[in-house]
Amino acid sequence: MTNFLGALSCLRLKSDTTIISKSDSRAELPSLPEVHRSVLVPANASFWRKLLAFSGPGFLVAVGYMDPGNWATDLAGGAQFGYTLLSVIMISNLMAILLQHLSIKLGIATGRDLAQACRDHYSAPTVWFLWILCEIAIAACDLAEVVGSAIALKLLFGIPLVWGCVITAADVLAVLYLQNKGFRYIEALVVTLIVTIGGCFAAELFWSKPGFVGVILGFVPSPEILKNPDMLYISIGIIGATVMPHNLYLHSSIVQTRKYEQNASGKREAIKFATIDSTVALMFALFINAAILILAAAAFHWSSHKDVAAIQDAYKLLPGALGVTGASILFAVALLASGQNSTLTGTLAGQIVMEGFINIRLRPWLRRLITRLIAIVPAICVIGYFGEGKTTQLLIASQVVLSMQLGFAIWPLMRFTGEKSKMGEFVNPLWIKILGWTIAAIIIVLNVKLLFDTFMPASVLKFFNSHIGLSAPTQ
Repeated sequence: MTNFLGALSCLRLKSDTTIISKSDSRAELPSLPEVHRSVLVPANASFWRKLLAFSGPGFLVAVGYMDPGNWATDLAGGAQFGYTLLSVIMISNLMAILLQHLSIKLGIATGRDLAQACRDHYSAPTVWFLWILCEIAIAACDLAEVVGSAIALKLLFGIPLVWGCVITAADVLAVLYLQNKGFRYIEALVVTLIVTIGGCFAAELFWSKPGFVGVILGFVPSPEILKNPDMLYISIGIIGATVMPHNLYLHSSIVQTRKYEQNASGKREAIKFATIDSTVALMFALFINAAILILAAAAFHWSSHKDVAAIQDAYKLLPGALGVTGASILFAVALLASGQNSTLTGTLAGQIVMEGFINIRLRPWLRRLITRLIAIVPAICVIGYFGEGKTTQLLIASQVVLSMQLGFAIWPLMRFTGEKSKMGEFVNPLWIKILGWTIAAIIIVLNVKLLFDTFMPASVLKFFNSHIGLSAPTQ
């Protein structure tokens, strides 16, 4: 078997795919080789110049925390419960900040992204299992982005959803063009789209005139969240839709696009600046998710529209609720920017996990085409068969699939960053280990409960609801 793998490592397949054996992993190309260490960090520059040089990867990661998959849970939470669940959005965002920091540490300290680290550590069957799970998760996340973008195109231009899904394939060309020009161009486009989303929601919040005191109190955790089954169920959905597993793989790779000194002090400085970049970017994501919930609360909670959860319904009702004709247009523009932003990063994540887990390297255009087809084909099939009214269920299903994979990404991340043999002096201190494993346990347990509530027969749910009080509310 070893000789067979050794022979494989010497083959260059005609399909432009290179396979390198696990034993030769250290000699292989780095993660995202076309942009690896391509952004120079000036050695003797000021704090702000260095921060500017490191800024960018955090914003690529942050788009996954404000993608269309988050919109349905945020809309439902605000419409049903006002500002109460703002605390859940804040807590889930704080969890994300720590997990992305650990991804940064792994990538910078070891020079390996999370997928490569898994291949270095686990057996071949385990690696293939993790890769398949991750590809399914990326396809599910990409599905949410495709559907979200298609919904936005329909709302803005009346384009049928099926054709909207096809049009989203054009982002493959955009990623290829920008990556060939330089990784900073991709980062600039992502930041521009984030600013667009933020500007749209800033205007929406101004028109909705939310209660300032109510918003502030909403960020204070309430015991009612645990006591109210309906509120707890949506809270689990918010957490499950916020922390994206593919972002952990993505971040550990794209932080290596920076060219910094490859010594202890250089890595320590890189971790510091990359963490600042990530934290600032995720605070933007916190603002976007909070803004969606606040908008839904201000526009729908104190009216007769508490049951609003579908994006299309919110679009139709916003002009009347806010008294501004352009409110729905800005809402759809933000949705389109969100969907397109997330597909840009999703295609990069797909390349990273394929190269990292099984070291199969395809030409960038082929990899992105495969990723887009995996997302577009299910969307077109479901919409074509069930009709356009099932898009909300499709978004929810994609989030459930994501929740299934999340634990399989967090577990190795916590394990690797806690091992001194891998991390050296950058190993997690005891307090981060305790906090990180606690967060991992909370997320895994909540997502297991979400799956239980989603797939368990209604009769069983009713039994648990009456005898134990743990099941999801019956609709």
